[in-house]
Amino acid sequence: MRHTIVLAVIFCFFIAMAVPAIAADTQKDPQKDTSLRKGEARQTLDPSGTSDPKIKAAYQAAKDIPWVLDSIYCHCKCKENPAFRHKSLLSCYVDSHAAN
Repeated sequence: MRHTIVLAVIFCFFIAMAVPAIAADTQKDPQKDTSLRKGEARQTLDPSGTSDPKIKAAYQAAKDIPWVLDSIYCHCKCKENPAFRHKSLLSCYVDSHAAN
């Protein structure tokens, strides 16, 4: 499950980087289009908190493009679990959930 989430984040990061004009415009004002956002407002964990390079890259991507991850449904079903209270894929990166 962790590898699926990591790959999803890395994929999203590369999509954002593949279209520099759109990514640059969105980075200027990440709140510009909130129509798809699920409302996660918490900060992601610091990527330097882990030594695993894949997990570090995933957390860095979450930190770099939060508006993208906040618009994606997390397929590990953590949104449905009341213990997690997740709103989107971005929620997995505000704690150690994505690293486990």
